[in-house]
Order: sequence, then structure tokens, then C-alpha cells
Amino acid sequence: MRIGSVVRTAGGGLKAVSLACRTMAIFLLALMALLIVTQVVGRNIFNLGMPWADELARFSGIALVFLSVPLLALRGQHVAVDLVPMMLPQHLRRYVLAFIEIAISAFCLLTLYGFQSFLSRAGKFATPAIGISNWLFYAPALLGFILLLMISLLRLAGLFTQSADMPEDSAAS
Repeated sequence: MRIGSVVRTAGGGLKAVSLACRTMAIFLLALMALLIVTQVVGRNIFNLGMPWADELARFSGIALVFLSVPLLALRGQHVAVDLVPMMLPQHLRRYVLAFIEIAISAFCLLTLYGFQSFLSRAGKFATPAIGISNWLFYAPALLGFILLLMISLLRLAGLFTQSADMPEDSAAS
């Protein structure tokens, strides 16, 4: 099996997982909007405080960001400052883009190491209002960084397995 076909197969699998994450992020966005409206109505009309709704809305907002990042990175639709790499000749551009993907992978690894250190202690505790485990609370961010690492490595492999003509959407992350 050629490495190019492995990269394409892995890309298809990561795309499916990333689309599932996007679907979950859409539901979290709807939940967040519903919770905020419920909080406003409860507080202003019924004089009712709902700290659990605030905590769940925060979780939803943060989770939808981390669940959306992998698909954006896979499609090359994320925020990228690629002015310099795109001005370079083709043979130099690949190396600069490869360096950027390596830097993203290193950042993901460092963040995942930080998660491991943090959650080994904080994972024993629950959130104050809802009472869910911190492992569950931080799971979307953890999943997002794991997928971003895999996508960055896939993009790195793709830089050197594609033909001499690079597509425009393979811009730097």
C-alpha cells in the first residue's frame, strides 16, 4: 500500500470524525442559545437564579469551539497567516508549510501533556453547579486537540506525498 493511499484513507476517517464533531458543535450552539434565553427569562420574569444553566452554557460555548477546530483545519478554512509562505517559490513553500505543521503538532503535544498533568489532579473533582466530572467537562477540548494533532500530521504527510502542484487550500495552519 502506498503512503499516498494511506494519507487519503486517514483523511477520510478524520473527515468523518470531524463532521461528527461539527454536528455535535451545532447541537451545543443551539443548547447554549436556549440556556441563555432560559436564564434571562428565569431571572427577569420569575426571579429565579439558575447557576447550572450558566455552567452548562459555558461548557457548550467552549466545547463547540474545540469541536469545530478539527474540521476547519482539515479543510484549510481556519485562521491562517500565510502571506509569506504563499509568496515563496514552490520548493521553499513546502518546507515552510512543513515547519508550520510541525510547530502545530508540537503545540498540540505540549497542550495534551498539560491536559494530562492537569486532569491527573483535577479529574477527581466535579464542576460546582452541575456536578459533572472534570474529565467530561474538558473532554471536548481534549478531543479537539487530539484530532488537531492527527490532522496536522496528516497535512504534513500530505505536503510530501502530493504532486508538484499544491492545492490552494493546503495553506499554513
